[in-house]
Amino acid sequence: MPPLSPPASPTALTQSPAWKALRDHHGRTAGQHMRDLFAADPGRAQRFGLEAAGLHLDYSKQRITAETLPLLLGLAAQQQIPDRIRQMFAGDDINFTEHRPALHVALRAETGVPFLDEVRAVRQSMYALAESLRSGSVPGTSGTKGGTTGGTVHVINLGIGGSDLGPRLAAGALTRYTGPSLKAHFVTNVDPSDLDETLAGIAPENAFFIVTSKSFTTVETLSNAERARDWLKSRLGARFDPARHFAAVTSAPDAARAWGIPEAHVLPMWDWVGGRYSLWSAVGLAVAAAVGPQHFDELLAGARAMDEHFRSAPLERNMPVIMAALSLWNSVFHGAETQVVLPYCHELRDLPSYLQQLQMESNGKRVNKAGQPVDYPTSPVFWGSAGTVGQHSFHQLLHQGTHLIPADFIVPVNGPGDKEARHMLVANALAQASTLAVGADNADPHRVHPGNQPSNTILFDRLTPQSLGALIALYEHKVYAESILLDINAFDQWGVELGKKVAREIQSGAGSNLDASTLELMRRADALRKTS
Repeated sequence: MPPLSPPASPTALTQSPAWKALRDHHGRTAGQHMRDLFAADPGRAQRFGLEAAGLHLDYSKQRITAETLPLLLGLAAQQQIPDRIRQMFAGDDINFTEHRPALHVALRAETGVPFLDEVRAVRQSMYALAESLRSGSVPGTSGTKGGTTGGTVHVINLGIGGSDLGPRLAAGALTRYTGPSLKAHFVTNVDPSDLDETLAGIAPENAFFIVTSKSFTTVETLSNAERARDWLKSRLGARFDPARHFAAVTSAPDAARAWGIPEAHVLPMWDWVGGRYSLWSAVGLAVAAAVGPQHFDELLAGARAMDEHFRSAPLERNMPVIMAALSLWNSVFHGAETQVVLPYCHELRDLPSYLQQLQMESNGKRVNKAGQPVDYPTSPVFWGSAGTVGQHSFHQLLHQGTHLIPADFIVPVNGPGDKEARHMLVANALAQASTLAVGADNADPHRVHPGNQPSNTILFDRLTPQSLGALIALYEHKVYAESILLDINAFDQWGVELGKKVAREIQSGAGSNLDASTLELMRRADALRKTS
């Protein structure tokens, strides 16, 4: 049997002058330690830092010299990043395997991109429904606030992947902008425990479900929607009215209406927006209901500010491009296979999960634009957790383990609550980044910290809708820029589609083309079901 991944032939990218220059430069500088780089250049932090959309990026704790960045930007110029950015904003078919644009920037733009009239019309409908939920006119069965029982309105988003992770992140990050009369929940797992736990203690009169599925065929989402509908029917009986308890966000409105969702509550999605980039669309309905249209507008404004920076800043001052280039430098040339994300902010605890999908579903590819197997690594594995939790968990491996693991520290300086505790949080973030970079010598080998672990620090005033929008858009554009450097398509996800197809075959009992192990597991699972 041939190997799963046969050795790739050299690609045009790895034979290009810019790539060869980087490879030679790495050979000359790979042995340098960051503590020596800082000692030799007192102005390093000022040189390797920049501002955009209210965020400050410090990338001085990277394994780079004064020569590295120009060489990385030479690769960016060779790969025509400025032209590719213009193509995205123009609505060109940059998702070339699916022959369509990737135009999520249109969802927060005010001018200069296609589809603005459509986007504004849908946003107006989304805001109207959000205000109805906030006022309590829906859900319920009587038209009074909070239904017949009064109390908090519970908006439950049913989605998976991009239809869950983006709005879940935003709603959790902006909790302090949510009033007491409405609470947003997110159910994604087809395991019935997820929905059951969410519904425990919620009066059916006060529950409103948003079925978020582009195709309106997503098995996990529709399964949860059907169970939610059965739950409402069993408790409300003849009083059940779908118009008071359901909305849909989908590109298949006919299917949503056929399922029973009223026309006025069906909000469209577009095929030129991928799921992991869809927070800014009607997929963000639960967020708009939780924080209100004004704060959702501020979220859009923050993303728009980063869009304009990405669109107009020169490569050497372009924050997403520089982060993309550094990621390639670490993963391709230094061999880092993973990347850890460390938000020192409890409200951003869902950021690592969100970035896992954004990064790995986008750039987890094995062929280049021409369909040729790549001869270099593409996306690193993304993971992480909120600080300071990770410091008492996996940071030991970062400091004294054998893996090279670049880190992104996300640090809002100010925020609500005890100021001294907030100061301690920031101090911990800066201490971790410093120690990872510089390390510490000791006569006892067990106490040696080698250091030289690269990191970025993204510092900003406080977590607001605007700063959150800028932060998310920063990573969206970083992922796209990195895909250009790697000569791959960031916007398709055929691996996800294959898994869905095989799952449908297994669920239906088909299995003639499946491997022997899966067939045996299917047989055992069937036997266990029959005995339960």
